[in-house]
Amino acid sequence: MKIYRLECSMSVPVALQEAFVFFENPRNLARITPPWLNFRITSPGPIQMRKGAEIAYQIRWLGLPVNWKTVITEYEPPFFFVDEQKSGPYAYWRHRHDFKPTEYGALVSDKVDYALPLGPLGMLAHWLTVRRQLQEIFDYRQKALSDILIGAPTAK
Repeated sequence: MKIYRLECSMSVPVALQEAFVFFENPRNLARITPPWLNFRITSPGPIQMRKGAEIAYQIRWLGLPVNWKTVITEYEPPFFFVDEQKSGPYAYWRHRHDFKPTEYGALVSDKVDYALPLGPLGMLAHWLTVRRQLQEIFDYRQKALSDILIGAPTAK
């Protein structure tokens, strides 16, 4: 299984705790996900973020509904948490969200390790589209986060 990695980070002029609280609320994920994914949480009721919490989502990819469930495998507020795919489109998905205090607020970092199913076909799909789409999704997240927490877009 070929494991790929996506990393990105950005500084936000809000306190460490405020940045963490925004991200630990799964409902905010819809606010920072591109509209073309039609992201929605399908877990019923409020979700209590903690180690072991499970969150079910649905997205649309190429017009098709894709169900996805993640579990929080590590949770150390306000410094980091990790979600891992329990079921969904990837053969492997591990997303670590890190939060570090800085002189001007907080540094928010993402590290995603992932693998696609279908062996060589999955590798071809990664090269043709998946890596680019994931990068676009995380670029969108950073812009949306900037707009929400800062109130103005940041330069790329």
